[in-house]
Amino acid sequence: MRRKFVKMQGAGNDYIYFDCLRDPLEGAEALAVRLSDRHKGIGGDGIVLICPSAEADARMRMFNADGSEGNMCGNAIRCVAKYLFDAGIARKEELTIETRSGIKRLRILPRGENGAFRVRVDMGPAVFEAARIPVRTEAAEFVRGKVEAGGRTFEATCVSMGNPHCVVFEDPDGLDLSHIGPLFESHPLFPERINTEFVKKTGERSLKMRVWERGSGETMACGTGACAAVAAAVRLGVFPAGEDVRVQLRGGELTVCVQDTVFMTGEAETVFTGEVEL
Repeated sequence: MRRKFVKMQGAGNDYIYFDCLRDPLEGAEALAVRLSDRHKGIGGDGIVLICPSAEADARMRMFNADGSEGNMCGNAIRCVAKYLFDAGIARKEELTIETRSGIKRLRILPRGENGAFRVRVDMGPAVFEAARIPVRTEAAEFVRGKVEAGGRTFEATCVSMGNPHCVVFEDPDGLDLSHIGPLFESHPLFPERINTEFVKKTGERSLKMRVWERGSGETMACGTGACAAVAAAVRLGVFPAGEDVRVQLRGGELTVCVQDTVFMTGEAETVFTGEVEL
């Protein structure tokens, strides 16, 4: 059986999207593993199913490259909004999309200089409560906590943006992320594994970041990770709340503003469309 797909990316975070609004797709876990392979498949950080929702314009299900289902992806959800708008399914400036982390509200913004869609997402509030991330600690929060990994002690701040993140303020340039990333991901502190961001302040309102995502390894970008990094920076007094912060990732740039909730703005682009044998 052949199935149409759309390859889309946001800040280099690329997924394979399937329209499941009328035609469900079975076996998504195994399909994510096969199709995400960049040599023997289509290639991507995973697959995303655009499904019907009784409460929102659509429901997003995203599966990582290892087949595990994620709770939320900030870059993927912007691409879902673009797809719904382009296809005429929800051709309006403000959309709602259901995720495993709740319903997110999005706004389609004027196109950027390169003609790409720009989408702003209300990601919800950053959560520092350790039990809700979760982190195995007796403390109420894991802020400036110590993580032993690879023979080193790292200072880290953990936060949930609908999925768990560990933010480490360390220059990501030259970091052997392929070695240290898996040690954080599967660290005993994190019972559900963790996404890890290594960040450095680069300006009055900017930082650079590399990310190791649970289930996918190092990716070009991570929207929830960028939100977590800025939320941690605000919590630690690196940046003030209520100001736009530019986050430079390997695949592009995102803008994050931490208020009572966290807003993230970035581009969403279609790379190509096609059909694949399932």
